Amino acid sequence: MSSLASILSAFGLSAASGLNAYIPLLLVGLTARFTDWLKLSAPFDLLANEWVLGALVILLGIEFFADKIPLVDHANDVIQTFIRPTAGAILFASEAHVITQIHPVLALVLGLLVAFGVHATKATARPLVTVTTGGIGNPIVSTVEDVASVGLSLMAILAPVLLVFAFIALLLAAYMIWTRRKETQAARAVAKSASDPPLKWPR
Repeated sequence: MSSLASILSAFGLSAASGLNAYIPLLLVGLTARFTDWLKLSAPFDLLANEWVLGALVILLGIEFFADKIPLVDHANDVIQTFIRPTAGAILFASEAHVITQIHPVLALVLGLLVAFGVHATKATARPLVTVTTGGIGNPIVSTVEDVASVGLSLMAILAPVLLVFAFIALLLAAYMIWTRRKETQAARAVAKSASDPPLKWPR
C-alpha cells in the first residue's frame, strides 16, 4: 500500500470509528487475522487476537441495540464520547505510522480528532432526529450510521482512493446538520419570545 493510500485508509478507519467504534476495529482485526490484505505491527496486532475479536463482537452487539433506543442512545453517545475517539486514534496509528513514518503520537492525535469530529456531529444530529420524529427515526438513522461505518471501513481496507468521495459526502452531511441545528435553535428562540407575556412597566 502506498503512503497516500495508507493515509487515506487511516482517515477512513478513524472516521468510521466516529460512527461506531467497534465495527472498524472488528473488521480490521478479522482482515488481519484471516487474510493477507492487512498487516498489523505490534502492539496493534492484538486486534487480530481471538479474545480481542470475541470481546469486540460482544461490545458491538451491545452498541447495536443501545444506539437504536430513544433516550438510551443519548446516554450511549455520552459514554462513546471517550470510546470512539480512542478507537479512531488506535486505528489511525495502526494504519499510518508504519508505511508513512508518521510519529505515533501525531498519528494518535489525528485519529482522535477525526473520530471525535464525526462522533460530535452524530451526537448533535441524534437529538434533532428524536425531536422531529418522536423517536421513530432513531433506529433508522442508527442503522444508516452502522452501514456507513461498514462501508467506510471496507473502503479504507480495500479501496482507500474511494474515500475521497466519502469524505466529501461526510463534510456535506456535517454542514447540513449544523445548519439545521442553528435553524432549529433560531425557531425555538422565536417561538419562546412570541409566547412570553409582554412586560408591563409600573405606573
